[in-house]
Amino acid sequence: MKARIENLLEKKLIGKHITMSFVENKTFQLWSSFMPERKQIQNTIDSNLYSLEVFPIGHFDDFNPQNTFEKWAAVEVFDLSEIPSGMQTLVIPNGLYAVFIHKGAATEAEKSYRFIFTEWLPNSEYNVDDRPHFAIMGEKYKKDSPDSEEEIWIPVKNKA
Repeated sequence: MKARIENLLEKKLIGKHITMSFVENKTFQLWSSFMPERKQIQNTIDSNLYSLEVFPIGHFDDFNPQNTFEKWAAVEVFDLSEIPSGMQTLVIPNGLYAVFIHKGAATEAEKSYRFIFTEWLPNSEYNVDDRPHFAIMGEKYKKDSPDSEEEIWIPVKNKA
């Protein structure tokens, strides 16, 4: 699995979020709530879906799978002028990201994340940065299909 390094420009998102941990995974609950309502969002840029994690500062310094974070289901929009009832906004700031392509079923994504955090990152010239992590599920995303593809975006900064 290879990484490409991208300098991301700010993204504006509208969606829903839930507090969860890796041990108490509420991803299915979140997406089950978001998907029926996503068509209410105006000004969407494209049909891509964003699965995001907003971790507290230092979350990965002393990793514990029971620590909580915000999990988001969202879409990118041109502006934040119209926010449907029950939804919130999130702005991803400019910054450097390592981007990976996960190929295979969504249920197998854990293997890609394990590779990123235990092999690629420690051997790279980067550390994890304190900005949102996200996956983009575009036209090649097919959930549980072995042919599915999604992009995994990990915020990084140069090692000091």
